[in-house]
Amino acid sequence: MNDRYHWDRSHPGLTSLRTAIDPVRREVLEHGIYRRLDTLAQVRAFQESHVFAVWDFMSLLKSLQRELTCVDVPWVPRGDATARRLINEIVMGEESDDALGGGYTSHFELYREAMHECGTDGRPIDAFIARVSHGDTVHDALSRASAPKAARQFVESTFATIESRSLARIAAAFTIGREEIIPEMFTRLVSDLSQSAGGRLARFEDYLRRHIQIDGERHGPMAARLLESVCGADEEGWSEALVGARGALVARRALWDGIEVELKRAPQAVS
Repeated sequence: MNDRYHWDRSHPGLTSLRTAIDPVRREVLEHGIYRRLDTLAQVRAFQESHVFAVWDFMSLLKSLQRELTCVDVPWVPRGDATARRLINEIVMGEESDDALGGGYTSHFELYREAMHECGTDGRPIDAFIARVSHGDTVHDALSRASAPKAARQFVESTFATIESRSLARIAAAFTIGREEIIPEMFTRLVSDLSQSAGGRLARFEDYLRRHIQIDGERHGPMAARLLESVCGADEEGWSEALVGARGALVARRALWDGIEVELKRAPQAVS
């Protein structure tokens, strides 16, 4: 990892933030959902909802890019150069990562390939993407595409954060609610997937392991540095960051609760 993105000592504001959100963070990491993905049918049920969180991650990331860099024409220099570098590098890795077998792909597209490989119903997410592409609001598209209830609530929570236009809140939701916790969540999923049906989960496991590696070693530390640069010595900024971080983790816990209900209903057969 590039040492420019790693520090042994965190900013005091970030240390305090992590301490404040630790109880809900532990609830997410100790959730019972990780012990339930032991059949192919349950993996399918999980993916049908979780794919919406994979999609809205990119909107959260792009909202940060919009706030921290210039994405308009004509272009003008905007913001802190280090923040621009950090966010643009994360975008590159998430939107155009190396693909299996060569070429490039976004992590969302890799996830959709994983769904196809194990026979997961992708019609709701595809219908949602089509409706958003044709101008539907996110709220309307979720409803009309019959997205799972837990997924709808999670995405709407993410977009409430985005629409707040609070840079500190968005950056904290991204850093604490995504980049820093995803490696630990996905490590638990991979551990249980080793007990699931083999042969049809290769791309899904690749997606999970890719995030464990990239987020744990690179994007997580980069996002933390980004959050520090956004909030700096601004106490109000760190207060806003706490709102964003806690809200993202509470939404994740609710998503896991909702998916766990669906997993209990999923058939036990692995075919």
